[in-house]
Amino acid sequence: MTSLSSPTAINICRKKQLLNTVSTQLGININRSKTKIMKANTNNNKPITLKGEPLEETDSFNKNGGTEEDVKARIQKARVAFIM
Repeated sequence: MTSLSSPTAINICRKKQLLNTVSTQLGININRSKTKIMKANTNNNKPITLKGEPLEETDSFNKNGGTEEDVKARIQKARVAFIM
């Protein structure tokens, strides 16, 4: 998972553009359908876009870590993988 954070919308847009530029130069494709954004402490309702398309907004992220929700999600994914 890659995480970009910034106190302002302008800075996050700059970071997003830089990430997109560098990943393109390296031949890495950012999967827009797997890319989500989470806004916090902002009144800015303007959508964040990638290649001209708005990114999906989320209230939480599932990451490798130790929260109870993360652990439950990993256990469920493992169950599904072994059942199939």
